[in-house]
Amino acid sequence: MEKTYTVIPKNCTGCRTCELACSMVKGVDGNLGHSRINIYPTGPDRFMQMTCMQCIDAACVSVCPTDALMRNKETDAVEVVEERCIGCALCETACPFGHIHFDELKGIPLKCDLCGGEPTCVRFCPHRALEMRR
Repeated sequence: MEKTYTVIPKNCTGCRTCELACSMVKGVDGNLGHSRINIYPTGPDRFMQMTCMQCIDAACVSVCPTDALMRNKETDAVEVVEERCIGCALCETACPFGHIHFDELKGIPLKCDLCGGEPTCVRFCPHRALEMRR
């Protein structure tokens, strides 16, 4: 049975530990990277965690002209194959949720890849607002 990345908004306190953990793991040479998860306030003491939904019929995958976005058979995450990417940014435009961000310096899309099946954001969330469920 495969695991499913689950967001539990009612448990989120807006501490943003998930963002920091993601930035640290995606960083290079000791510099923080671009977080693939973002926390948004939705009301008094209410927050929503937003990240790639790993859509079953992913618009980003279907619009990519070079097959640079592919589903990982082991983790079920949609991942970027950097050497195939031509930097057209169609994937960023196609995502209906706005969860692909384009790295202008590298010329590639940035999106959640579920950290190889063990998301760092889940491991570091102190309030269990993110989980990997079976």
